[in-house]
Amino acid sequence: MAETQSIARTFAVKPKLKPSSANSSTPTLESKYWKSFKTPKEIQTPQTLVSSINSIVFSPTSPHDFAATHSATVSIFSGKTLEPKTTISSAFRDTVTSASFRSDGRLMAAGDLSGAVQVLDPKSRVPLRRLRGHTRPVRVVRYPRVDKLHLFSGGDDAIVKYWDITTESKIYDLLGHKDYVRCGDASPVSDDMFVSGSYDHTVKVWDVRVMNSGSVMEFDHGKPVEDVIYLPSGGLVATAGGNSVKIWDILGGGKLLCTMESHNKTVTSICVGKIGKESGEEAQQYRILSVALDGYMKVFDYAKFKITHSMRFPNPLMSVGFSPDCSTRVIGASNGTLYIGRRKVKESESMELGDVGGFGPVEVPQRRVLRPSYYRYFQRGQNEKPSEWDYLIKKPKKIKVTEHDKLLKKFMHKEALLAALNGKNPENVVAVMEELVARKKLMRCVSNLETEELGLLLKFLQRYSTMPRFSRFLMGLTKKVVEMRAEDIKSSDELRGDIRNLKRDVEEEIRLQQTLLQIQGIVTPLLKIAGRR
Repeated sequence: MAETQSIARTFAVKPKLKPSSANSSTPTLESKYWKSFKTPKEIQTPQTLVSSINSIVFSPTSPHDFAATHSATVSIFSGKTLEPKTTISSAFRDTVTSASFRSDGRLMAAGDLSGAVQVLDPKSRVPLRRLRGHTRPVRVVRYPRVDKLHLFSGGDDAIVKYWDITTESKIYDLLGHKDYVRCGDASPVSDDMFVSGSYDHTVKVWDVRVMNSGSVMEFDHGKPVEDVIYLPSGGLVATAGGNSVKIWDILGGGKLLCTMESHNKTVTSICVGKIGKESGEEAQQYRILSVALDGYMKVFDYAKFKITHSMRFPNPLMSVGFSPDCSTRVIGASNGTLYIGRRKVKESESMELGDVGGFGPVEVPQRRVLRPSYYRYFQRGQNEKPSEWDYLIKKPKKIKVTEHDKLLKKFMHKEALLAALNGKNPENVVAVMEELVARKKLMRCVSNLETEELGLLLKFLQRYSTMPRFSRFLMGLTKKVVEMRAEDIKSSDELRGDIRNLKRDVEEEIRLQQTLLQIQGIVTPLLKIAGRR
């Protein structure tokens, strides 16, 4: 007989009406990754420069110093310490708008509002070449991917110029834009191709090998283009303008793939960030980082077409940059503040990324393998992770059963309902009521309640029936309880007082809902008018 008996598992009743909150969701691995970029303890406060940060650019060579353009100055920061390293201001006559490092990191070019393009040595701060040809302010300067002898620039004269640095001469005037050229980027796969964006809403793809027919491709963003970048594959282009970021397929003839409209104000700058290490499967996980005047930085996974992370800053944001080694993220604000974040890298990972002290890669010492013959093997503790060949024996956790769960297991329905009401936890009470509804015993329990027990139930209904999370279930129950026990309520002064309190709360909730509907009627037309603008 004992052998044939089966042990029934007991499960605690839980409310089915508990709402799911967006804030209660566990953070994803990617969200944890982007939150790990924090200001180091050595830099107590964000770096504050003179004026708005127009652009941020990283050196392609280790240790990946970065330059920020502001006022008539280019400030270069160390990629190791994140402290100011060099300031170049004597070479410029007006506000510097854009900068670009050469592929070897030894030279950089910068343009300003005077219309000149300077080629500088970051170490000596000496201007080596001065390229003159723009009649209006220069807004974008870029070096090609590997080519060290040429660069291209664009400005408010609506002309894109292709330069020969050695002779300080202009090779091509690329015509086609009808308004200010404000941004551009060089192709990551070809030194002869680049892209430019203008306030005439168009983005043009240029190839210096085919110059007779103008631009080789053109597409319309729909708003003044603030920034444009090539994505690492070289076949996709991302553009920013208005409150949207769009992805275009160049290989597909300029086809629009996706539009991201998560910002509330104008998107000012975008860049490409990479998740993970320098090698392995994670090396191909690229993201688009966008900043806007609304103070938000958004991370966009263009492979899945969705926003994966968002971060708020106290000031309007003007520029963003991400280091090639995935360790540093820099954001420039309109008031001259630099928000520098560095990700904590594990020691073993930092050893893999490069040399230490100039002596080459350092091998990480391996920890001794635990063996059953060692004393430390038996002192590991429960938090020790199992090895590959360990056999895990999991002990089932004992479920803590509350008083009303024990009574439900014994089919003592009325006693279970009273135990939950005395516990003063509304979620447990609603859970027990839902279980009794499933067993078709709730109304029988209500009909068998004594006067004091009925008063306890009415007090619970008066307090929680108007709460949105319980109202759908409890309002229907309240109506049935009042109809079923009307004679008992009339004969008791205490129960009549509970009904008066219940009626007062319901009327107050109705007045509140009517007021909210009136406010909604006033606000809805205003929101529609604001959306049209």
